[in-house]
Amino acid sequence: MSALTPLRHAPFRYLLLGRTTSMLGNSVAPMALAFAVLDLTGSVRDLGFVVAARSLTNVVFILFGGVLADRLPRRLVMIGSNTLAFATQGAVAVLLFTHTATFGLLMGLAAVNGLVAAFSFPAMSAIAGQVVPDEIRQQANALIRLSVNFVGIGGAAAGGLLVAAFGSGWSIAIDAASFALAAVFFSFIRVPSVRAAAAGKSTLRELQVGWREFVARPWLWSVVAGFCVLNMMLSAGLSVLGPSVADETFGRTAWGLVVSAELAGLALGGLVALRLRVRRFLLVGVIAMAPVAPVLLALGLAPYAPLLIALNLLAGIGIEIFGVSWETSMQRHVPADLLARVYSWDMLGSIVAVPIGQAIAGPVAAAVGTSTALVGAGVLSLLAVLGMVVVPAVRSLDNTPVPAPEATEEPATVS
Repeated sequence: MSALTPLRHAPFRYLLLGRTTSMLGNSVAPMALAFAVLDLTGSVRDLGFVVAARSLTNVVFILFGGVLADRLPRRLVMIGSNTLAFATQGAVAVLLFTHTATFGLLMGLAAVNGLVAAFSFPAMSAIAGQVVPDEIRQQANALIRLSVNFVGIGGAAAGGLLVAAFGSGWSIAIDAASFALAAVFFSFIRVPSVRAAAAGKSTLRELQVGWREFVARPWLWSVVAGFCVLNMMLSAGLSVLGPSVADETFGRTAWGLVVSAELAGLALGGLVALRLRVRRFLLVGVIAMAPVAPVLLALGLAPYAPLLIALNLLAGIGIEIFGVSWETSMQRHVPADLLARVYSWDMLGSIVAVPIGQAIAGPVAAAVGTSTALVGAGVLSLLAVLGMVVVPAVRSLDNTPVPAPEATEEPATVS
């Protein structure tokens, strides 16, 4: 079987194009927003509040996004959410171009963008399990992630150069345009319908069904618990404290190269995952997350750009192997008509502590020092990985493909 076999399926090709296009903008936008806030207020605390506002609304609405993606055609949810994301990022770009941005406006628009993403992520994650047969899902997931990461490599590096040379406005504008184009690509996706099982139930009942499926799988909730800690530490260390350390040491352009190194690692990890054939794929993926801890430790103890570039490259390889193993495991072991709701519980657990970490990163660094805060984050990240590895269900989950369920064809017309 060729690694490119998923490309024979038209729904997969449009999903690949849409996610790759949106990644082009998303790879430069976080860096641009971070430095826009720092330029505006000069406060790491304010930066933490802005990124936390986006994460908080994402947490609050992610479960409803999962219900909506199981209740409505996932294609339509993706089109609508990407159109709204275009509007929010476009508004941010206009504020930056016209020099009318304020801390409050940036924080408010970040919150709206997080809400929109809460409806987009479960739909995009769940539909990825529908666009190809089960026997090539691993290759499909690897190709999607490989494509968006290759685009992200150049995007992050270009983002650093754009911010340094022209300011943050152009990077945010590119992000807005990428959402609009992604919505066009998503509009061409046609996949089987899996909405029948959710029909006629209340939102609360649908959430309960998703929760029941979530907690019934120890391998699932234990990994989500581990990533609750991991994502909190990484978001605080890299999204908030990282740009501040870069400003004080090796500069913004070099920080763009550090971020690009992770994306290069993601691309290399995708190539590995594309060919990897192991029964205990999830266990391999969890172990591969261990290299993220040294990145935080080095950022706190030895913030040298060449060292951070090398470590972030290794971390990116591990993150991508885990990402493919996780998406394949979810799509293979969770029923298709429940997948978006289970994904939403997964995402909620994984990101619920992110806004807390982002909000307290600045105050903690002020209290104990930035170096100590980053070292602590690195140690906790390593403990989170070890905690996942010792769970028996994680170590034993089988990656053998299973037959895909029967489904009815979704109408081709857009309602």
